[in-house]
Parts: sequence; C-alpha cells; structure tokens
Amino acid sequence: MIKKLIALLTITIIAVGFCGCVNEKPKSTLEKETIKITDMVGREVEVPKKVDKIICYGPGALRLAVYLNATDKICGITGIEKKYCKRVPYLIAHKELLQKPVIGSGRQGEEPNVEKIIEIKPDVIFVTYMSKENADSLQQKTGIPVVVLSYGPLATFNNKALFKSLKIMGKILNKEDRAEEVIKFIKNCQRDLNDRTKDIPDDKKPTVYIGGVRPKKGILSTCPRYPPFVVVNAKNVADEINGSKPVVISKEKLLAWNPDVIFIDEAVFVFGNDYNKNKEFYNSLKAFKNGDVYGLLPYNLYTTNIGTALADAYYIGKVLYPNKFADINPEKKADEIYTFLVGKPVYKEMAEEFGGFKKITLDR
Repeated sequence: MIKKLIALLTITIIAVGFCGCVNEKPKSTLEKETIKITDMVGREVEVPKKVDKIICYGPGALRLAVYLNATDKICGITGIEKKYCKRVPYLIAHKELLQKPVIGSGRQGEEPNVEKIIEIKPDVIFVTYMSKENADSLQQKTGIPVVVLSYGPLATFNNKALFKSLKIMGKILNKEDRAEEVIKFIKNCQRDLNDRTKDIPDDKKPTVYIGGVRPKKGILSTCPRYPPFVVVNAKNVADEINGSKPVVISKEKLLAWNPDVIFIDEAVFVFGNDYNKNKEFYNSLKAFKNGDVYGLLPYNLYTTNIGTALADAYYIGKVLYPNKFADINPEKKADEIYTFLVGKPVYKEMAEEFGGFKKITLDR
C-alpha cells in the first residue's frame, strides 16, 4: 500500500512539474521584444524590436520608407499614391508597390481603412499629418503601434523635423545607418549649392521669379523665400512679401517687378492653368521677350519630394550662374540624386510627365 502511494505521489509530482515546464515558455516565444520611442507629437510608443511589415499612411510617409531602402517591408499604399504613381519619383522607381493593397485615401485628415489594416497585420503603422488624439484612436482601434512622423516646414533642406523623423523610422526599422546617410546627403547638396553661389555680388545676379507654385492658380501664384532660390542665393523679386507661404499676386505686380528670369513649376501645365489664356500679357514681360523662361519639375506633390527640390536647385543654379555650375549637367545631377534617394534614375520619366528642365516658350 505504501509503495503504491509513493508511486502515485511520484507520478503526480512529475506531472505537475511537466505542466510547469509547458507553461513556463521563454518570454520571447510568448510576446515580441519591444523598444520604446517618442514620436513627433510627443507620444511614447512601444514597438516591436524586429519589424517585418509596415504601413505608411499620409502625405510623404511612404517616401521616407523608400529613402531608407525599406520597400521590402511595405504592405499597403494609399489611394492618392495610386493616382500619383507617374508623378512622384519614389513610385516611379518602385512600381512593385502599386500592387500592394490600398489602405485608405491617404488624404490629410482622413482615417485609414481600419479593417484592411487589421487584415494585413503590419507590425507598425507610420503616419504623417495626424494629431496625437487621432493617432491614439487609430492605435486603439487596430491594436497596432502608430508612430507619427513630420516633414516640418515644407521643402526646406536643413529640416530638423524631417531629419528627426528619418532617425525615428531608421531606429524602428534597423536602418539607422541609412538614415544618417540620407541626412548627410541632403546636407552635402545644400552646402555645395550654397558654396557655389554665396560670394556672388548682388549686382551680378539677375532678378528671378517662380510662377505656378499653386498650379490651379496659374503663373501668378508665387512664393517668397522659395527654397530652391534660397539655397542658391537667388535674387527673388517676391522676397519683398512678408512670410514664406505661396501667394497669388496681380498682373500689375508682376509687370512692376518685370524679373530678368522666370521659372515655372511645370505642374501648372498638368493640373490646369491660365497660361494659354494670357499669352498677350506674358509676352509683355521682359523674360518672355528675351527667352529667359524655364521649366522646373514640381516637387510639392503629396508633400515635399526632397530629391526633386534639390534637382531643381541645381538647374536654377546652372541657368542663373552658368560659370559656377560649369561642371553640372542638370539632368545627370537629377538622376544622381534620384538614384541615391529612391534607388533608380527617374529623371526621364519625370520629364516625360511634366516637361523637364528646358526653356518655356509661349507655344511651350
């Protein structure tokens, strides 16, 4: 009897011990290891240490992932990106992303498709132009970490918010070295552009004007402190206007300025303009009479395409100060920039869509 009790007790102890071993699995098999980051609206977010799948929602979010060479992790794009696929360098370079499911319109202020996101099961959702409250709400609805990024002031090259966003995304995606490379590349381009032009006396500079900054407003839409002008120290006639946001001026104002050189954002020819209706007026301007009107690739499509803004700046420098940019072929420089940032030379496709770097005539 005693022997039977001892045997039964032994079996029970072994069984209990075995159950304990089953339940006490290593922590890593029960839940993913995580790290904590602080996003661009000050939220502390816990994200997986190893991230395999991501969604980028909102203007410019996906572009940053492409800059970081993380296209293999992307598992959804926005409806706007499907629409703009021939007009933004990062999607021209990565047409494979167009096969990914649509996760919402991508319009600023509109929530993504929560059901589709839950179905796709990304490890992290990156968003732009989203408030703290809306990010918290999206995270609660999906059960997936939401990280808010920022582009800061649009199209400024020495952009602390953009650089910080790249570093945050880089840390999460284990692309920290690439983030630093991208930041260094942008800063080096800016430094080169400034160094070539900073010592040119004002009286040796032609006056310049940018038109078509807001395409639907036509060539009379311009911008004081226009970033590609600023970085090459150009003499922008619109700088007499306070601020740095796009404005629409009158014909009389443009006639009064009568700049030596006019650049036109070529989006104005794609999205509707007053160009063909006002040829007589434009022909009265010095720049049109002298053939000093030039096209620029549009860089503010679904927020700032940094590579295009840099390429535009090099072309502007070449036009205004040819001796200072004698070693620069603008088309080749554009492709050098695009190749580094998005992985492929896409200037040809951009030029086919918009016109490219060339003189603009009244007959285009």
